[in-house]
Amino acid sequence: MRVAIFSDIHANLEALEAILADSEEQGCDSYICLGDVVGYNADPAACLERVKAMGCPVVKGNHDQDCGHDTSLEMMNPVAAEALQWTREQLSPEQRQWLARLRMVRQVHDFTIVHSTLDQPNSWNYVTNKFDAMANFSYQVTPVCFYGHTHVPRVFIRGQRVQEVPAETIQIEEGSKYFINTGSVGQPRDGDWRASYCIYDLEQQMIVFRRLEYDLETAQKKIRDAGLPESLAERIAFGR
Repeated sequence: MRVAIFSDIHANLEALEAILADSEEQGCDSYICLGDVVGYNADPAACLERVKAMGCPVVKGNHDQDCGHDTSLEMMNPVAAEALQWTREQLSPEQRQWLARLRMVRQVHDFTIVHSTLDQPNSWNYVTNKFDAMANFSYQVTPVCFYGHTHVPRVFIRGQRVQEVPAETIQIEEGSKYFINTGSVGQPRDGDWRASYCIYDLEQQMIVFRRLEYDLETAQKKIRDAGLPESLAERIAFGR
């Protein structure tokens, strides 16, 4: 079994379709979404319906939470708040309810999925270094856990010590634990604009990261045509 695992689509339909097409070419037979289906970009309803139709395991991201409920946006970054309010208006009550009902943490096969962290998944904390990862490992009961939220592909391993290794090809070794960020499909922030996801080969116990170009100009045009902040159209071209 080869599983395509992806996160932080953020309503970027062009990027989502690119990684799904690639995963099919790579022989993936199942899919997992780590949350933040919506937010920032201009195709929230289309991306939601695409993921929903797949019937795959999905966990809730912070943008999914904010779009699924009528929580106040006053304390949020103004650009993110404007995009979230616009997104709420694009979704039907049924679509918002689907987001609201997503679970925070799930176990799939013999690994775990979460959007942010296992210790406080609804606090939306960020894991950006090995010290952050150390706290998470204390709550991790499976050898492998996939997460998103930071939009940066990362791999943390706890063996005799906790270390970070390059997010490229990872061979799962018995006796170690792995906390793995797949990066972002729709708004990468590692300086590489291409959509990011990974493939987990369960038989070979190997994880491979993939980066895909997509129709960036169309995604940017949709953002501008929707009247969303110009900075959202600009940033996806720089991966920041």
